Amino acid sequence: MLALVLAAASPALSAAPCAPMHFDGASYTVCTFDARRDLIQMFWKGADGRPYGKFAPLAAALNAQGRQLLFAMNAGIFEADTSPVGLYIEGSKQLRKPDLRDGASNFHLKPNGVFFVGDSTVGVMESARFVARPPPVRYATQSGPMLVIEGQIHPKILPTGTSAKTRNGVGVRDGTIAVFAISDEPVMFYAFARLFRDALGCRDALYLDGSISSLFSADLKRDDALWPIGPIIAVTSPSPAH
Repeated sequence: MLALVLAAASPALSAAPCAPMHFDGASYTVCTFDARRDLIQMFWKGADGRPYGKFAPLAAALNAQGRQLLFAMNAGIFEADTSPVGLYIEGSKQLRKPDLRDGASNFHLKPNGVFFVGDSTVGVMESARFVARPPPVRYATQSGPMLVIEGQIHPKILPTGTSAKTRNGVGVRDGTIAVFAISDEPVMFYAFARLFRDALGCRDALYLDGSISSLFSADLKRDDALWPIGPIIAVTSPSPAH
């Protein structure tokens, strides 16, 4: 019966890419995209060199190009000036170097990982593996910790954890499907990891951030704009030239 409930709630079966989902007593919004069909990109700064900081300026810049912002989510942990922490690649250009240092923050809870977008492909990979053998990518963002690693929950994420926050993250399926999730209420790390593994079928998933987690969805008419954010993962309509 539980499997049937989850299947019925799965956003993959919904006509819209974003849909509400209930799992293990918590509420989420889940957005699913296929890199073979959907244009998944990352954005940090506009043409004027200033960070977008929120979804509305990015949407306006895209509109000026005859494009539409369909989906957006904060793309990982960032500094006070909105610069990305760790590896960041945009338009095949590396704008920030990988960070493999140890530390006490969520980002440094090893292993951390990289979400990347290639030619009709997506992936989540442990940071050290990505740096050792980087695949060809157009976009990439490093964050941490990994939530799910080859089907197993991160070994340091325990069911006894007590820190509940609004959280967002991304998982992948079959090398082409990107699944983004944001909790609609504070949840524990372990519950969030289980969402990706047990409900969304992702063998690899990456935590993006907490507390400032934000979502833009044209279908849901949702535009979270409470906090300034760093780089943005977005799905957009193609340019008119394409």
